[in-house]
Amino acid sequence: MGWWHCLCLRSEIMTNPMIRINDNGNILDREMNEEELAVHLADIENFKQQEAAQLASQKAKADLLAKLGITADEAKLLLG
Repeated sequence: MGWWHCLCLRSEIMTNPMIRINDNGNILDREMNEEELAVHLADIENFKQQEAAQLASQKAKADLLAKLGITADEAKLLLG
């Protein structure tokens, strides 16, 4: 089998995302262990929550501006 087949077979049996470790130019690619995977999944969930909060805040601001009938630039002028 050529190198392509090895990559295909390897990718079919991997269950966790990969992590790359660079130790002074020595690069090691391996699957995340359970602890690293837990941190990775928590980071993804945290990012999703932050993104949802940011979108909700932007929507609330846009709704308020629409209710007041002013633009964002006009609101900046009013608030100084």
